[in-house]
Amino acid sequence: MDDQKRREAGMAQRRKVLGNAWVDKSAANTNSFNAEFIDLITRHAWGDIWTRPHFDERTRRVLVIGSLLALGQWDEFRLHVRAALTEGGFTPDDIKEIVLQQAIYCGVPAANHAVREASVVLQELGLLKE
Repeated sequence: MDDQKRREAGMAQRRKVLGNAWVDKSAANTNSFNAEFIDLITRHAWGDIWTRPHFDERTRRVLVIGSLLALGQWDEFRLHVRAALTEGGFTPDDIKEIVLQQAIYCGVPAANHAVREASVVLQELGLLKE
């Protein structure tokens, strides 16, 4: 696949996973400093990896959310939790199960923080039950 096809496939996958509103907002913030980085992740993360046939999109979302929790990358964690809930058909219970699983393999402090971060997203989306 050439770079242009990779870019197009990546942008389509990025829109599918994160939603048009998020991608449009991100595109509006493109500038001379970050343009090459955005192109890199569009071609490679979205075009090369997210479009591979082995794992379905749901599995990839679970892997990404779990990895971001493990790495403590909270901005990206919230982004992918929100996208899973709004674009990916995930429920709050799906997110809770990912966090519980990661509590064992990544540690309770990371999972504790993830519960707080996910709760903020759930509350913003009106999905948090008291």
